[in-house]
Amino acid sequence: MSLIPARFILIALPILVAAALLPLGVSGYILGLLTIAYYFAVFSMAWDLLFGFAGEVNFGPTFLIGLGAYGAGILNNRYGLDIPLCLLAGTALAVIGGLALAVPALKLSGPYFGLVTLVAVLLLQNLIVVFSDLTGGEIGLTVPDVISIDADTNYWIALGFMTVSGLILTAISRSPAGLILQAAGQDPVVAGALGFNVAKHKIAAFAVSAAFSGLAGGLIVFYMGTASVGTLIDTAVGVQIIIAAVLGGRRTIVGGAVGAVFLIAAGELLRPLGSLSTFVVSAAALAVILFVPTGLLGLASFRRAS
Repeated sequence: MSLIPARFILIALPILVAAALLPLGVSGYILGLLTIAYYFAVFSMAWDLLFGFAGEVNFGPTFLIGLGAYGAGILNNRYGLDIPLCLLAGTALAVIGGLALAVPALKLSGPYFGLVTLVAVLLLQNLIVVFSDLTGGEIGLTVPDVISIDADTNYWIALGFMTVSGLILTAISRSPAGLILQAAGQDPVVAGALGFNVAKHKIAAFAVSAAFSGLAGGLIVFYMGTASVGTLIDTAVGVQIIIAAVLGGRRTIVGGAVGAVFLIAAGELLRPLGSLSTFVVSAAALAVILFVPTGLLGLASFRRAS
């Protein structure tokens, strides 16, 4: 079995080429929105690896994002380290923090794993406020360095990062380890009886999810030039990430990217409706989740089959 299906490449390649050419014909404002959407796409794809395949509901994706974002941002703000070193350190912090959370949490059954991840987000929020001298508290943390001040460059970096992340996560999900992970998510008892180390594979999936979430969190900080609880760690942000993954198509990886871009694009298109825009987008997302469990990708596949 190919890790990256040829059909996937044939469909994705023209879309990516068209996306890469967008800076030639759209405004910097649109590019900015899509840049944010691409980073959120990585958040959702990383979340889908853990939920869609491992079967573990992580209600706190922003815990991993926050560790990567604030870890990288603080090093740049306080110590003036170069962006690559900050990103590396932030990613490492997200993985270490994720493993410290996952190892004991995965011993719990039922909804308790999800509750532990949610509490972790609340604890991180409180820590940021308590250590405001270091983190900027509720005001936010400003970094002196940014990746680029050019909208086109930032857009292409985000697009490239999303593409590479999607390819790697898709390859992992289709690898032998990914298939074991999927089996463990569907029926851990049977998977364990077959001799697979369920806990090891789920912890590995959490570490991978943490790495991509933390790195994307760091990149978005050095794109925006700031980090704050409201934009990166708030539970509402986590809900948006989860909805994007489920909306695009659970257990597809790339569906997370589709869902994230759809949510942000739809929210912007409906902005003239004011506060009603959130209701319309949420209602549309709910309708897709209820009536098309396979998500937007499943809906597209159904239409092609018809």
